[in-house]
Parts: sequence; C-alpha cells; structure tokens
Amino acid sequence: MVQLDRRQQIMILLLAGIILFSGGYRFAQLRERAAAEVRPTLDAVDDNKTREFSVHVVGAVLNPGVYQLPQGSRIIDAVNKAGPLGEADLDSLRLAAKVTDGQDILVPLKSGGDGSTDIQTGSAAGQSALNKAGSPGTTGRVNINTANLSQLDTLPGIGPALAQRIIQYREANGPFQEEEDLKNVSGIGDKNFENLRELITVW
Repeated sequence: MVQLDRRQQIMILLLAGIILFSGGYRFAQLRERAAAEVRPTLDAVDDNKTREFSVHVVGAVLNPGVYQLPQGSRIIDAVNKAGPLGEADLDSLRLAAKVTDGQDILVPLKSGGDGSTDIQTGSAAGQSALNKAGSPGTTGRVNINTANLSQLDTLPGIGPALAQRIIQYREANGPFQEEEDLKNVSGIGDKNFENLRELITVW
C-alpha cells in the first residue's frame, strides 16, 4: 500500500476541494440560467391571464358605459355586459370579432316600418328615447340634453362620431343652456348649426 506523506495528503485534499467547488459553482450557474429562461415565459402567461381590455358600449343597451373584459373577449361579450335592448340590431355587428383595448362599440336600433324606432322600456336609455320630442310645444324636435347617440345620429350632418362628441360634451360640461351652445362641440360650426336650429331643443 502506497504511503503518502503529509504534504501529498494536503495537496490531494486541496485538489479535491477545488474540483468540488468548481462543480458546485458550475451547477449553480446552470440552475440560474435555466430559471432565467423559464421566468419570462411564466411572466408572459401570468400577464395574459390578468390583462384586461377597456371597451365603451353605447347605443341600444340598458347600461351604456365602459366595461373591463379579459383578453380574448368578443364583441358579443361586451354587448351582453351592457344588456342589449330587445330592439337592438345585433345582426349588424360583428359579434364574433375580438375586442381591442379602448374600442367603442355602437349598438344600433332596428328601424321601424315608418323609419322611426319605438323603445318600450323603463330603463334610462328607453326614457331618453321617449323624451326625444322634448317638452310640449317643441314636438318633433330632438332634445340635445336627453337624446342618446342613435337619436342624435338622425339629425342632418350628425353622424355617430359627432353624436358621441355631443354626449361627451354634455357629460363633461353639464346640460346645454341654449341651442347655440351646440356650436361649442368640436366639428359643429355655424353652417351645421343653421341646418339644426329648427330641429333641436334644450328643454
């Protein structure tokens, strides 16, 4: 049996220690690298699970407003959250399309046989429709303080975009005090207003 002196034994122990330390350090590096590669994937999965979109649903619904929907939701999901009216023309929407963050969803009304729309409901949206004619003495005029998006859209020169601006203006600044205040809405000038003067009211 080979006898090792003390110096040789110390050298062997040092060499063994170096080998063990190197192996452990290398193993730790591999584990850290593997964890770093897995972490972004897990974060992405968690982000996809928790990310939500904000959509604005207006028009022929019981509760128009902004709703939070999980990623991957469809337009039908947003409409159902707002509660479509019985007179809502859902066939005109791309119900299976995915929603996008910040999307505006306008739910139109079905047109009646005489070209008008009759909403029979006790909801705020229905009451707004019933107020379309305004107060007595202004029959046939659209009350720009109570009309919803679909009703404003019936006015000449007022499309969905301008109708939405009118609603946003009165929500931010309060009811219109007089008809000419409508010119404060971006996109409505003197010429547009002259075409609307005899068709609108604020009472």
